[in-house]
Amino acid sequence: MNSKKLQQQIAFIIFKLLSLTVLGVLIWILGFITYNGVQAISWEFVTAYPKEGMTEGGIFPAIVGTFCLIVGSMIFAVPLGIMSAIYINEYATNEKWIRFIRVMTNNLGSIPSIVFGLFGMSLFVNTLGFGDSILAGSLTLGILIIPVIIRTTEEALKAVPDAYRAGSLALGASKLQTTKNVVLPTALPNIMTGLILSIGRVSGETAPILFTVAAYFLPKLPDSIFDQVMALPYHLYVIATSGTDIEASRPIAYGTAFVLVLIVLIINLFASWLRRQFEKHKSI
Repeated sequence: MNSKKLQQQIAFIIFKLLSLTVLGVLIWILGFITYNGVQAISWEFVTAYPKEGMTEGGIFPAIVGTFCLIVGSMIFAVPLGIMSAIYINEYATNEKWIRFIRVMTNNLGSIPSIVFGLFGMSLFVNTLGFGDSILAGSLTLGILIIPVIIRTTEEALKAVPDAYRAGSLALGASKLQTTKNVVLPTALPNIMTGLILSIGRVSGETAPILFTVAAYFLPKLPDSIFDQVMALPYHLYVIATSGTDIEASRPIAYGTAFVLVLIVLIINLFASWLRRQFEKHKSI
């Protein structure tokens, strides 16, 4: 065996060991959360309101609040992020301008989430007068995930062969018709990847909602987008670090973590199934 083949085999072994290590850590974390969280799960835990300083009862308002923030942020961020990516990849022609937008997008994506929370509090809560509300929290989370949507959508659009665009234009379709009827449907399965990542990040963020929407203890459901809500990430943070009785609420903390992971998993599985359906439709 020559030295090149030996080096290649050693490199493959190292990569395999690193992959198995990452997989093992993931399994250990999920197993730990599942083992401790399942013991707290019951019908009452999922459907009841918290009580006795959050040491008893359930987390239903936090589940509803989390879904409200996910839906609200995606309604704001998805159209803006996808349209921005379409402009960068399909319409913008000035390379300096394109590079500037990409640099700014990357910088925006690297800003710590707590800075987004302070920005949301300053702009949406105070300046625009939305107060601590679902609207303010959703807009803040939407801004947080826009860079992810832009970059993943742009890469998905780049993956569409130029021959598709040329063929559509050659048949007399306009640029808008080509983008709408050819490019976007082809890129849609890959765009879904960015949306999955975005939903996962929104579901687990605590710092942005801490300043804009999250309530410490609010055993009721929201009536409008201008109401505060409980949310699973903040609820987990509170009962695990600063609750009235941390030891008594520890099982609730594990149960909340398990429910949060389960919600993200279900959403990701649904999005993956939806992506496969788009891919099947595209291949027909």
